[in-house]
Amino acid sequence: MTDSLPAAVLWDMDGTLVDTEPYWFDSQVDLVASFGGTWTKAEGDTLIGSGLWHSAAVLQRHGVDLPADEIIDRLTTDVLTRCAEHVPWRPGARELLAELRAAGVPTALVTMSIRRMAQFMVDAIGDDSFDAVVAGDEVEHSKPHPEAYLRGAELLGVDVADCVAIEDSVPGLTSAMAAGAVALGVEHAAPLADDSGYVRRDTLVGVGLADLREMHAAGRRARDARTSDS
Repeated sequence: MTDSLPAAVLWDMDGTLVDTEPYWFDSQVDLVASFGGTWTKAEGDTLIGSGLWHSAAVLQRHGVDLPADEIIDRLTTDVLTRCAEHVPWRPGARELLAELRAAGVPTALVTMSIRRMAQFMVDAIGDDSFDAVVAGDEVEHSKPHPEAYLRGAELLGVDVADCVAIEDSVPGLTSAMAAGAVALGVEHAAPLADDSGYVRRDTLVGVGLADLREMHAAGRRARDARTSDS
């Protein structure tokens, strides 16, 4: 039974599969500047892992006088323009994804970016890499709410508790853990604290299916221990 788990792997996109966080920040800077304001790195960091509608509301408070949907459309278009020139894949991500596909492990992309952004990345990586996609404009609640990860597992027809979710942000990890998945946090643009609730790694380089199986087994044991203590 253990060798068949995880039943699926659920992937975050921005910052986990692709290093688009700098693209998002630069797009935010340009948009705020177009309305006469300034946008700092510290302010941008607070939005990492958040849903785009939350980000739009924050940008509105910084002087961007546009409806939320238009803010999201402008940011997404700008980031896609940058990605069309160069897709910044995260180290080790495509290699792990290819190994999962070769082993027949189902995968889902679970992102707070809107569908057209997610579809661009799915098409860019090719080889039918994902069996399902959950995008930010297709769920009612953004991360850290668990809805997106629950939906990803549902689309794959698996129990979310049998999944590993790969994330790079606190909102994303919170979402994955609240859903019941075993969470792997790969630190990138924003720092991740060591936390008994998830497995932390500095990179996906060298991480393979065998490692995910070990992580899932350890995560299930830790979760069972917490449940028995409560």
